[in-house]
Formats: sequence, structure tokens, C-alpha cells
Amino acid sequence: MKIFSAAQIREADQYTIQHEPISSADLMERAAGKCAEWIEDHFSPTQPVYIFCGKGNNGGDGLVISRLLQEHGYTVHTCIIQHSPNASADHTLKLQQLREAFPANITEIGDLSDFPGLPDNAIIVDALFGTGMSRPVEGWLAGVIHRINDLRSQHTVIAIDLPSGMIADTSSNHFAVVKAHYTLSFEFYKLAFLLPENAALSGEVHILPIGLSPDYILHTPTRYHLTDRQIIRTIYKPRDPFSHKGTYGHALLIAGSYGKMGAAVLSARACIRAGVGLLSCHLPKCGYEIMQISEPCAMCIPDKDTYFNTHFHTGLADARYKVIGIGPGIDTQPETARSFEQLLHSWQQPMVIDADALNLLAKNPKLLQLVPKNSILTPHPKEFERLFGPAPNDVERLALLSKEAVSRHLYILLKGRYTAMACPDGSIYFNPTGNPGMATGGSGDVLTGILTGLLAQGYTSKEALILGVWLHGYAGDIAAAEHSQEAMTAGDIITGLGQAFKEGI
Repeated sequence: MKIFSAAQIREADQYTIQHEPISSADLMERAAGKCAEWIEDHFSPTQPVYIFCGKGNNGGDGLVISRLLQEHGYTVHTCIIQHSPNASADHTLKLQQLREAFPANITEIGDLSDFPGLPDNAIIVDALFGTGMSRPVEGWLAGVIHRINDLRSQHTVIAIDLPSGMIADTSSNHFAVVKAHYTLSFEFYKLAFLLPENAALSGEVHILPIGLSPDYILHTPTRYHLTDRQIIRTIYKPRDPFSHKGTYGHALLIAGSYGKMGAAVLSARACIRAGVGLLSCHLPKCGYEIMQISEPCAMCIPDKDTYFNTHFHTGLADARYKVIGIGPGIDTQPETARSFEQLLHSWQQPMVIDADALNLLAKNPKLLQLVPKNSILTPHPKEFERLFGPAPNDVERLALLSKEAVSRHLYILLKGRYTAMACPDGSIYFNPTGNPGMATGGSGDVLTGILTGLLAQGYTSKEALILGVWLHGYAGDIAAAEHSQEAMTAGDIITGLGQAFKEGI
């Protein structure tokens, strides 16, 4: 699914109006009708509804919602915020239609003293400002937003399009923004919905289809995408009936140290479950028996060191490996760092770099220059900050993420609720699968194994990244459904991979 900017969404509206064709007022009727249907599906007519409308088209949506809900037996109080002497043409038309149909219970609010008292268990619909907002809300209008937020604990707040005060394409940090329980938006996710800083403001986001032009959507480029099954199905490669284990590659996984062999075992199991043909694991001597017993499908290469991986750069001359995954549990010993540097000097193919290998890069920034092009880096936010520095907000962090991916020709993901995946071509993909139960030790090791296994099978770095993160999250959702978010473990994610391949693609 493409993620369009606020300007592109306005263009999509206009393109639809011109080419469907449909009037702007009727398109507003269609969008507001979807919102009214959603409210009717989720809330009883016994609950009073208070709709706060601005003077633009977002307020026009609110006016239509008011009329439609009243036609279906809801008690609706429509509050028009007089923040401007002018109103949009469609707002003016919809206000006239509302007054003709239901003239009672329309209130004009000129300042905070006009704000109505609400009965218990009311529904507040925020239709103040929509995607067109490009600056912070200030003055008494910010007071209206704060008043709505003060009422949030006693009432349900539903934002139309996006919470008022939130900017669709840039950070809204420290702005006055409505804190919605639900946001009803149209056709596309907005970038703002995918940023961690807005999670407490957007609430539960529902994207409602309103029939915007498929032609515009298809032919309009954007750098932002939300991964969906359509994208995943274009990536996934079914197996050839005449294939053999050599077809699906030989991966080398460098993982584990004394006390951290669980990370190596989880990563190896995930790599195998992801479909790799052959897997060799370079391990410290203390992990040899552990891996042989825990995962007999993996071959083991014991390091010269008993407790740490310190000589994994040797033995690569025969080039039998298609990909190397490195990092889970390897620790950051000086000898490990030296071997890592030598590996980077000798290995030219894409790698998957995670966990302690990322920490080694952060401690030795010069090593970043040696990372092979098209490698995949998998930092969580703190690891990202150690590697590339801090950012003042989520939007600038995304910009930094993309800048590093493009300038270094790497694929860099930033883990989170909607894991962001930056590509060297400047595109960024957000992944919707997964849940908070995956915030558990070993989950990242599992992802490293999946990505390594997919790269070994011949997927490009971009394909492996998008598909692997999707499968990882989908398997996590399966694990949460089976065990609960609280009780699931990283091993449960691996167990869910088979079902994720069958159901998630």
C-alpha cells in the first residue's frame, strides 16, 4: 500500500472528482458516510454524540456525519468552532443541509466559555482540522483541543481523517493534538500514523475505503509504502519441484558466546525454518555440544577460543557460503572485533548484521565503511542511535535512516511497532505485522536467522528484508494468538513460521 503525502492525498481527491466524475460535495458525502457506518457498527444510539466541527472540509465531514447519525436515531449535538469568518464551499453546503434536516442542537462556539457540558458516556467526534493542517494550533483553539483531551477519560474520542493538530507529514511533537481513542481515515495510511511519537494520539486507526481513483494511486510515485499481502506475493518465490538443498543456498551464521548460546540456537533454528538449504554455525567451543543437540540440522564450526568467536574470518576462501549472518550473542571482546574487521576486509557479499555486531560497528565507526553493499543492518532504536547519532523526533530519525541507507548503499531497518525499512533507492517500507508480545529476549535473533535464510535462497536484499520482517511479525501474531502476548517466547515465533508461510502470503 502506498503512503501518500497530504498534498498527494488532495491531488487524489481532485483527480477522482475530475475523472470519476463526482462532485466534491458527493465525495465528502461518501467519506462521511463510511465514518457514520463505522460509528453505527461500534456504538449504540443510546450514547449521545458531540461533533466538533471546524470551518473547512474536515468540519464538513463532521456535519454530514451529524446528519446521517440523526437519520438513524442518534442524538447528536453539533458544535461549530468559529475560528474563521470564512468556511469552505462544501462546509457551507453541508451546514445548510443539516439545518434543513435537523435544525436543533447546532451550537456555535466562539471561545472556550461556549464549550458545552457533556453527559456521561458521550461520544466526542473530532472534525476540527484534517490533513490540510500545516502549522501548530494555537490560542483558544488549542484550548478546545486541551478541553477535549481533559474529557477523554470519561468519554470516547473519535478523530476524523487524523487527530486535530496532528500534521500528516512532519512531526507534531509538543503541539496541541487531540488524543483519540479511534481515528477514522480514508483510503491510505498517513505517515503520521506510523510514528511512535503519535501512537498515544492516533489510538486505533481504521482506514476506510472511499473509492479514490485507482489510476491515480497506480501511477503516482511515493517513497513510503506499507507492506501488504499484495507486495509480499510479488516477492515470494514458490519452490521448484526439481530443486535440491543446494538450490536454497548455504548460509554461515556467526553467533554465540559463553552464556549467550541461546541467541545462536534461536537464530539457527529460524534460519532453517525460513528455508535455507544448508546452514553452518561458527561458534565458540563451549557452544559446540549445545548447538549439535539443540539443532541437529545445523553444521557446527568450533572456534579456536573456548568462550568467544575470535577466528571466524578464516576458512572463507572456498566461497561455499552465499551469505553470512553475524551478531546474535557474539559479545564485543577485542579479539571478536579484530576478527570482524578482518572478515569485513575479505567478504564482499551482502551480510546480515545484528546485535553485538552492530555494537562493534558503533564502537569502531571506521568499520562501517567496510560493510559490503546491499548488506542488511537490523538495529533497534538505541542501537541505531549508537551507530548514526540521535534525532530530535521520529520524522528526522526517518530522514537520517534513509540518508544512511542511501549514502552507504545498505538496507537498514529500524525496529518498532511499524518497523521501518530504508532502502538504497530512497524508498522506506513500514511493516504492519507483529505485536508487543514480540518485545522479548531472542526475538531479534530470530529475525536475523530468517533474513539470513532468505538471502541464502536467492532473494535480493530488498526482497529478503521486506518478506522476512513480514513473516517474523506474522509468526509473532500467530504465537500471540496461541499463547498470549504475555506468555509467548521467541521460540514460539519460530514455531509459527510454518503457518506464517501458509497463511501470511
